[in-house]
Amino acid sequence: MEKAKELVTKETAPRSVPLWDVDSWFNESLLRPFASVGFPRVKSFLAEDIVPSMDVFEEGDDLVVKAELPGIKKEDIDIRLTDGLIIISGEKKKEDEVKRKDYYKWERSYGSFCRSFDLPAEIQRDKVKSTFKDGVLEIRMPKSKEAIRKEVKVRVE
Repeated sequence: MEKAKELVTKETAPRSVPLWDVDSWFNESLLRPFASVGFPRVKSFLAEDIVPSMDVFEEGDDLVVKAELPGIKKEDIDIRLTDGLIIISGEKKKEDEVKRKDYYKWERSYGSFCRSFDLPAEIQRDKVKSTFKDGVLEIRMPKSKEAIRKEVKVRVE
C-alpha cells in the first residue's frame, strides 16, 4: 500500500466569517490574561472553544480529511466544497437537566467551529464520500483524472 502524504501545513483563513479575526483577537488579548489569573467565569467561557484536530493527506488517488469531533452529532456537521476549498463546520450542543425533590440543575453548553483548507488538486465532486464513526469524521475525495495526469516527474541534473 502506498504511504500517505501530508498535504496541508497551513489552514486557510475563513473566508465567509469576516468577524472571525476580531473575535479571535478579543479572546486572546482581553480574556486569556484574566483566565490565567483565576477568574472562573472567563475560564468556563473559553473552555467552550472548539478547535478540532484535522489531518489532510493524500492516499493513493484520494485526498483525505480526518477530523476528531467528539461530542458532536453527525446532524450538526456541515461540509461544503467550493472553488478548490473545503469548509467543515459544526456545532456542539449539550444540555444537562437534573430534577430531584430538593434540587434542580440545568446546564447548557454550546460551541461551534469552522475550518477550511485549500484543496491541492481538482477533485471529482460527485464521488466525494464521508463517514462519521466514534467521533471521527473522514472525507474521501477522489482526484480528477486531469489532476492525476498533471503530476510530472522532474529530473534533477
